Amino acid sequence: MDRAAMIELSATAAVAAMRAGEMSALDYAEALLARCAAGAGLNAFITLDPEAVRTAARTADAHRAAGGVLGPLHGLPIPVKDSVNTAGIQTTVGTRALRGWIPARDATTIARLKAAGAIVLGKTNIHELSFGWTSSNLEFGAVRNPYDPSRIPGGSSGGTAAAIAARMAPLGVAEDTQGSIRVPAALCGITGFRPTTGRYPTDGTAPITALFDQIGSHARCVADLALFDAVVSGEEAPIEPATLSGLRIGIDRNFFFAGIDAEVAALVEAALTRLAAAGAVIVEAPVPGLDGVVPVAMAIQVHDVVPALERYLADSGAPVDFKAMFAGVSADVADVFAQVALRGAPAAITEDVYAAARDAARPALQRAMAAWFADQRIDVMLLPATMVAATPVGDVGNVDIGGTSVPFATAIARNITPGSTLGLPGLVLPCGLTPGGLPVAIELDGPAGGDRRLLAIGMAVEAVLGPLPAPVLRG
Repeated sequence: MDRAAMIELSATAAVAAMRAGEMSALDYAEALLARCAAGAGLNAFITLDPEAVRTAARTADAHRAAGGVLGPLHGLPIPVKDSVNTAGIQTTVGTRALRGWIPARDATTIARLKAAGAIVLGKTNIHELSFGWTSSNLEFGAVRNPYDPSRIPGGSSGGTAAAIAARMAPLGVAEDTQGSIRVPAALCGITGFRPTTGRYPTDGTAPITALFDQIGSHARCVADLALFDAVVSGEEAPIEPATLSGLRIGIDRNFFFAGIDAEVAALVEAALTRLAAAGAVIVEAPVPGLDGVVPVAMAIQVHDVVPALERYLADSGAPVDFKAMFAGVSADVADVFAQVALRGAPAAITEDVYAAARDAARPALQRAMAAWFADQRIDVMLLPATMVAATPVGDVGNVDIGGTSVPFATAIARNITPGSTLGLPGLVLPCGLTPGGLPVAIELDGPAGGDRRLLAIGMAVEAVLGPLPAPVLRG
């Protein structure tokens, strides 16, 4: 098999080929490393050690040759978001003070992937401290979108998404607090899965708030997301595609469709039309209270982030405490922290406001969402993942949508906020390209705990919508 064919393989197909001896782990690693080199201009990686990857691949090949038991991820190189601890490889969290820090232990999720035979391909570039949606990192450089390098890939897991879209690997580790898996998946034209909060362990991961933080995955097909889920969750029974005939897809036009870009709207409406033609039932029903989700989400995150990072640095054995780390944080992120997150910040969240958001508003919204799924007999919610396609690198002010000036954070993050705030499993799937060649995506959300059912539905929806053409690497 030549390298051009290798880089197009899904993770499932690549592992099957290596397990069967149809290609060696070393040959596959060389194909991916060559692609990483070809796409270096995307700046997807902070740390990439080709010799370490080759050594691990040779070990995988020797293990197979010796008749060893082969894991479900045998020989598969996986890029890892650089906010997730990796033993033997630096974990920077995208910030200056952690350059060169090598954790003593893998995060539990990484340990499970390695135990299944995976190889860490490298550590991917992120929005500094995972605190943003662009991945324009002032310390390590901006990540570029493979479909248009003048555009953002989304954040904060932008490096992983760019690597997967650019065929540097088929499956990667991402993490999501308020869209950090789903926004990059949407803007880079790949699939992304944020499981129900708590489904995968998040220890050893730089946090924002334990109420929302969740490791997840990026891939180019839902079957690979299901493979990742089986390894990390331990639920190994195969997932079969759901039946679309009679499947009830719920949409809330009042919240998720309001004010979205016309090109995004056209592609999402076309996806709904195709799903209806395949037998799905489109149920239009508003979810009560969604207008209150964003304030709740922000109140909880900005209250929790500093103490959460303090604990992470101490528990991980980092060489600096929060104060020393923050002294080197880039101006864009430091300014946000100084305004809203540091103790004594001018717009810091008071304890009574925080308690109301955590203990009253959020549980009430969770109950309303659960009731919506049950009362309307909804199998899955469908929404446009973002209000716009990828915006230009460097543009973080307002976005023009049909002549209306919309805050960047609203355009990128309004629609993904309910899912992560309420702990729902969320799956992003591409649904087409704009006339300018930029990906547009839908998000499918299921009821909390319905992860495997959501992946089954995703497989069926994916079969109707199909994948996007691969991006063409430039320069």
